[in-house]
Amino acid sequence: MTKVAVTQESVAAECSAWISANWNPDLSLREWRERLCDSGWAVPHWPEKWMGRGLPAWSETVVAACLREHSAVGLPTGAGTLLAAPTILEHGTDGLRARFLRATLTGELTWCQLFSEPGAGSDLAGLQARAVRDGDEWLVNGQKVWNTSAHHADYGILLARTDSTVPKHSGITYFVLPMRQPGVLVRPLAQMNHHSSFNEVFLTDARVPADWVVGEMNRGWTVALATLAHERKFGNVVSRWRLDGATGRAVNEARAEHDEQMETYKWYPQRAGRVDLVVPEMSRRGRSDDAALRQDVARLLTMQRIAGWTADRARAARELGRPPGPEGSVGKLSMSAIARLAAQVHGRIAGAEGMLTGPGTAADGMVAEVLVSVPGQSIAGGTDEIQRNILGERMLGLPREPQ
Repeated sequence: MTKVAVTQESVAAECSAWISANWNPDLSLREWRERLCDSGWAVPHWPEKWMGRGLPAWSETVVAACLREHSAVGLPTGAGTLLAAPTILEHGTDGLRARFLRATLTGELTWCQLFSEPGAGSDLAGLQARAVRDGDEWLVNGQKVWNTSAHHADYGILLARTDSTVPKHSGITYFVLPMRQPGVLVRPLAQMNHHSSFNEVFLTDARVPADWVVGEMNRGWTVALATLAHERKFGNVVSRWRLDGATGRAVNEARAEHDEQMETYKWYPQRAGRVDLVVPEMSRRGRSDDAALRQDVARLLTMQRIAGWTADRARAARELGRPPGPEGSVGKLSMSAIARLAAQVHGRIAGAEGMLTGPGTAADGMVAEVLVSVPGQSIAGGTDEIQRNILGERMLGLPREPQ
């Protein structure tokens, strides 16, 4: 029998037909997502055994477009679907997959990432949180920081040291940590832009079931790299709600879920520089005749367009199933450069007023928020220095930095 080629057109047609026959906005959000998981269209690029259809990676983009076309709700956003679930799928046991994947895709479970520590940010492998086996459980002690959504997460993906007698990369294990237990204390961090998106997490004899290890014991660094690859794909993307005109129970519940999730990220456009405000602010203040300023604005918009093309190449490579390449680090560095230049341009346009907040100030205080938020762009998701090391060592073959 001749095997029929799978094309984007054929996948779109089949998916669209299924959505037309099954989408019912009056279902509860949980009921709709259960139906979506059962069909295989929730994660079409996953194996059939785990709620997928075994399709190429590009099918994810095709299905997302079909859902939008029908004003149908998709999967939840956040660390669960973007980081935890793909990592558990790739490296977890069947027991962990059965326990966590479906409930994460339906939104029943929420997640946070517990990697960074006060003394282990860019040098993540230097982490000191320890996990010690205690019968049928692990006891975890230590501190984590910069933990988005930890204040309302059900579970955390955790890196902890399980062997301190070996080189630092070799003694780390990757765990699933229940967040709602007495040994876990979450405290919000106040930021200088008046937001509070991150937390610090203190672990005091926090308990983890013995078999909730993702990958092999003491080989968690390999698993962590998989999570970080997913983070580079999605870490700087702020989801936009696309069903504004739709109604129904599932839509309303999804909208409320989305708004709660995005509350954490509402300042991220300011962290990225708010390039979209540059030209309107320049026109509003009558600065369009400033030739030097126009050159900076042109350079900024050019950099943004080029970064968009780099992102398109990275997306195309993923859809073809290729492993992560240099585009992630190049894109991260580009975003940092764009944000810094945007902050400078905003400052030149607004002058001293750019330091003021509140109604009637520069972009109603948005410029001031840009100025204090942009430095975070060069730190979050791996510092600029780390990205340059990755490109130099892994892509250009330069000597490794001394450990």
